[in-house]
Amino acid sequence: MVNTQLFQTLRGALLPTPTARNAEQAPAYAFSPRHQLAQLATTGCLSKTFYAHAEDQLDKVTALAQEVDATFVAKTAIYARESGYMKDMPALLAASLAVRDVALLNQVFSRVVDNGKMLRNFVQILRSGAVGRKSLGTRPKKLVQHWLLTATEKQLLNAAVGNTPSLTDVVKMVHPKPSEAWRAAWFAWLIGKPLDEAALPPITQAFERFKRESAQGVATHVPEVPFQMLTALNLDSTQWTQIARTGSWQMVRQNLNTFARHGVFEVEGMTDVIAAKLRDPLAVAKARVMPYQLMAAFKATGEAVPQPVRDALQDAMEVALNNVPSFAGRVVVCPDVSGSMSSVVTGHRGSATSSVRCIDVAALVAAAVLRKNPQARVLPFEQEVVKLSLNARDSVMTNAQALAKIGGGGTNCSAPLALLNRERAPVDLLILVSDNESWVDANRHGATQTLREWEVLKKRNPKARLVCIDIQPGVTTQAAERHDILNVGGFSDAVFTMVASFANGQMDAEHWVGEIEKVSLVQQ
Repeated sequence: MVNTQLFQTLRGALLPTPTARNAEQAPAYAFSPRHQLAQLATTGCLSKTFYAHAEDQLDKVTALAQEVDATFVAKTAIYARESGYMKDMPALLAASLAVRDVALLNQVFSRVVDNGKMLRNFVQILRSGAVGRKSLGTRPKKLVQHWLLTATEKQLLNAAVGNTPSLTDVVKMVHPKPSEAWRAAWFAWLIGKPLDEAALPPITQAFERFKRESAQGVATHVPEVPFQMLTALNLDSTQWTQIARTGSWQMVRQNLNTFARHGVFEVEGMTDVIAAKLRDPLAVAKARVMPYQLMAAFKATGEAVPQPVRDALQDAMEVALNNVPSFAGRVVVCPDVSGSMSSVVTGHRGSATSSVRCIDVAALVAAAVLRKNPQARVLPFEQEVVKLSLNARDSVMTNAQALAKIGGGGTNCSAPLALLNRERAPVDLLILVSDNESWVDANRHGATQTLREWEVLKKRNPKARLVCIDIQPGVTTQAAERHDILNVGGFSDAVFTMVASFANGQMDAEHWVGEIEKVSLVQQ
């Protein structure tokens, strides 16, 4: 007679057996190659994270970019740049097309390489040999030349800030042949060749004049060049005030402590000017700011930054999260607050390492959902669900900070589902925000515990939907993709748009990958 404990009759649908192991070597479901590429492209920053080394990410992405069809690579590059606001990964995918399909590269180049930093990223990746060549090649070289020959003076000046490679290196590499006199003079100025200063365009002329006047101690009006070009000069508080007034939204966000050190906030009216700029809805939208970047600015502000400016950052956060919808029915959001979530969300990048951790982003997502859905339940989890009371009327920043203070413990993605099942709670939409590296609940046989608990919950709530938001560059999940389960990666506000579409039943069978597939390659 067989062992009836071992061979019990299964209830409900037959659940799929895990197909992979996650970074903790616990059972998991592997994404398809296209989904893996999408996940890495929208969360990977090619730097060391808690579970992934930069080299491993690079190897995986380059291999996937050769495995999946080139058209999907092109669409993923555009999505990662335009919706995910990523930098390194879109440039890497575009560079891979330079080797694989230059016609597709021609279609995506202007949408991926949309500023000087992206141009330098693209050139550096190509010449590094990481995608299989060390030279630009004819078509990529022409695309770089075209960018240089059509960029405005301001775009060129912004591109001139930064190294490895510098814009000087790029110009010397591709030898653009300008037809306009001002552009020829500007390139000569950039690479240090003799020129007639009168032929330079107006902002660059003003910069050269300002440098001479600064050396003589008589400089007054600050030219509208990137402020990094001015920091080596001896500027007074009046000139720093001009920089703050004319600076871009992103520059102002990143330099609040610098302004405080140079006395900008001591100038009458400047606190209100900067606060107004930071909370301006149009400026926030145009800057394509990620919500976590506002959190970084808020956390980094020192005591010398006035409270109205700090409040303006919170107002900007509310603007940046306008895409968070109100969901119908009973909503539960579950941020992972386990130990692995304490790692930096964009990985370790030397002096450029962000102060924002994965737990901060998970908490931010939960707080944002609660803000737009005041009746939602928030169940932070590690090995078990952690009890925490939040006020939906508090700001997103306040609730996110409260959640992010928990931290620690092992990862158990099934914990909040198990609690809901014990309570027999009604659920219409469950949002899980995690790195997906669950191991506390690992099973030796059969489906993952997360999928088992979800199946139990579905028996009570047959129309319920599960969204797993992954904010790390992994390639597995605890809940296999199916009609009622969405796996999506990234930390821009585009994720909320995806969740809303899924919750409303507006996605096709491929869900997130299907949405990326819809990206048009027609040049805009």
